Amino acid sequence: MDNAIEFRIVYISIDSYDNACKISQILVKENLAACCSIIQNVTSFFKWENEIVNRNEFIIMVKTHFSKLDSLSKIVSENHTDEVPEIISVNLAESIEPYLIWLKKELI
Repeated sequence: MDNAIEFRIVYISIDSYDNACKISQILVKENLAACCSIIQNVTSFFKWENEIVNRNEFIIMVKTHFSKLDSLSKIVSENHTDEVPEIISVNLAESIEPYLIWLKKELI
């Protein structure tokens, strides 16, 4: 499929499993994600306000389309517990065609 680059994997880090589930359910229900996978037990080290923070986190791996990114980011920001949520979008440059067809069917 020649338009694989239109699809995105979005990574969102969050502080709790309950919050990860809440955001994931909203994104799928609102058709902003075809699928959200929650990766558990991630340890993150980052600087916040000149302090080094060590936090156990959860990563939501969202499968979506580039046309959904603005709405997705808005929903995440409204429902996230962090002042500045981590929302990272990566082009899905390659994948198997049946998966891309499924993504397109679910999102467009």
